[in-house]
Amino acid sequence: MREWWRDAVIYQIYPRSFQDDSGNGIGDLPGITRRLDHVANLGVDAIWLSPFFTSPDKDMGYDVSDYTSVNPLFGTIEDFDALIARAHELGLKVIIDQVLSHTSDQHAWFQESRQDKTNDKADWYVWADPKRDGTAPTNWISVFGGSAWMFDARRKQYFLHNFLTSQPDLNFHNTEVVDALLEAMDFWLKRGVDGFRLDTVNFYVHDQELRNNPVAKYKEFPGHPYGAQRHVYSKSRPENIDVLRRLRALMDKYDDRMLIGEVGDDGFRQVELMGEYTAGNDKLHMAYSFAMLSHDHSPEHFKRCIQGFMDEAPDGWPCWSLSNHDVNRHVTRWAPTPEFEDTVAKQAINMLISFPGTLGVYQGEELGQTETDIEFHELTDLGYVDFWPDNKGRDGCRTPMVWDESQPNAGFSTGDTWLPVKAPQAARAVAGQEGDNSSVLGAYRAAFAYRKSRIELTQGETTFPKLPKPLLAVCRTHEGTSLTGVFNLSNKAKSVRLGEGATLTGPTTGEVVKGRLKLPPFGYAYVETKGDDAPFA
Repeated sequence: MREWWRDAVIYQIYPRSFQDDSGNGIGDLPGITRRLDHVANLGVDAIWLSPFFTSPDKDMGYDVSDYTSVNPLFGTIEDFDALIARAHELGLKVIIDQVLSHTSDQHAWFQESRQDKTNDKADWYVWADPKRDGTAPTNWISVFGGSAWMFDARRKQYFLHNFLTSQPDLNFHNTEVVDALLEAMDFWLKRGVDGFRLDTVNFYVHDQELRNNPVAKYKEFPGHPYGAQRHVYSKSRPENIDVLRRLRALMDKYDDRMLIGEVGDDGFRQVELMGEYTAGNDKLHMAYSFAMLSHDHSPEHFKRCIQGFMDEAPDGWPCWSLSNHDVNRHVTRWAPTPEFEDTVAKQAINMLISFPGTLGVYQGEELGQTETDIEFHELTDLGYVDFWPDNKGRDGCRTPMVWDESQPNAGFSTGDTWLPVKAPQAARAVAGQEGDNSSVLGAYRAAFAYRKSRIELTQGETTFPKLPKPLLAVCRTHEGTSLTGVFNLSNKAKSVRLGEGATLTGPTTGEVVKGRLKLPPFGYAYVETKGDDAPFA
């Protein structure tokens, strides 16, 4: 029987920005539960909840201080149980984040570990002595800039933090650490979650020899210290595979559960890791990377990502997303001017459904949501303060979901919101698009319905017919029928001659005139052919 996750569309919910029912300006679990009908009506199959665990929120929940309790900001464990029950009632699977590579420095494990070098958890984190001159053990850089090592006066040692200094890295070379994390995951499996999204899954294991990272190749300094190194020793270590196998063994004790890992690495290496981590049946069920979360909107880029994965892991499984809570929204990244924002949004989802694998969408995408312009005094994403204004951080994609423009804060909350709801975002509210098939929301619903209706788009073999730039063609073939998505990735009209047996089908903004498929700026179409018929002449 085919696993549910292979054909799924997963909708990411950022809890603090989805719906606030308590009135404190921060989204919560009861709010999510109340809005699940909207998610189900999109035609998606699962939700992924970003962290809602107890946390001091230095990194918005990605600094966990208790893996098995709910942050009171979001509600109670009973609220979570109610959310699970309602989601399952609506036919939605529930996937929750697991931030395993590091904890908060407020976690009881770290509080004990930092006391001395002999306590029961002394080796649960990555500790190392200073060099003779007192400097850090290695040249490793934090993702947020500066050294990845922080000196602790009590132990007279440095601890590793790949992210904020308040996010110490766990020591995965210690089997007790992995045992404890598996126990925490089992807690949620027993409560009925259908899977886990594993944050920074390639960061788990560090090089025990503490070797320095080599310098990256660049003509000019990349502007962020992290980009100046090849991170071959601080992450993506071969030993990571053994940890993934232990995680998979836990999942295999339950029916119909899944693991999806977030892979972040240098350039194309992240696509290779997606393959390595999903090959075979003993590691992740699937993986996604930041490969398509970039500003690159070229046919070559999309083909290289997909073909690269298929070459690396023909028996693996990818998940492709265009936006999430860590990057600028793709409408803002790809639309050359505001007049093209809706057009780009509609093309993007119709392009995404042509890709092989599982699909991920981020809350607000279905509204064509754009990046919010955050001013310095509005910043909450502390990891990027030092990079302002060249890098404004991640707040701009995390602003609240908009439900009704006529309501305070567009229906998100009756209180002062943790991030602002501004007019350009409020104008895209759900209520204003509901019932309008020509809206971005209508395009998303139609795209998901079309994908479900065509087995070629979920189980078909994938090839890339050659077309001149800036046209991208993705062909999906199943049992003698081919569907080829054609996408004009430019703001100029383009056309291509169709093959003799080709017919237009499904969602489209194109038209056929005298045998040529004409596509407007950022236009798209699906072409159907049978047998050996070619889609293009």
